[in-house]
Amino acid sequence: MARQLKSGQRGITFIGLLFIGGILAVSGVIFAQIVPTLIELQAIHKASKKAAAEGGTVAEVRAVFDRAASIDTITSIEGKDLTVTKIGDKIVVSFAYQREIHLAGPAWLTLKYEGSTK
Repeated sequence: MARQLKSGQRGITFIGLLFIGGILAVSGVIFAQIVPTLIELQAIHKASKKAAAEGGTVAEVRAVFDRAASIDTITSIEGKDLTVTKIGDKIVVSFAYQREIHLAGPAWLTLKYEGSTK
């Protein structure tokens, strides 16, 4: 008697499962390193809005930003890095910076952030 093989098997192989698990693990590690930079970006937006609202001169805006940065532990940018302009009667605070995350060996992930209050 001849044995018949199942021709309609479905599913994922163990090697395929390991490959997908590896991809998900690497993606998770990279995502876990990106999230703190996004949280810091939100803190920078908040501090720059506060500085634009409370500061009257460029020096005051930078001082207010530095005080807010020390409270929120902002390390990527300082008050001296801000661009403070006046459009009409409104103070606009702009910033731009980049963060580099080391991945492995010679590979780096560069994130460029910029924003302004309007």
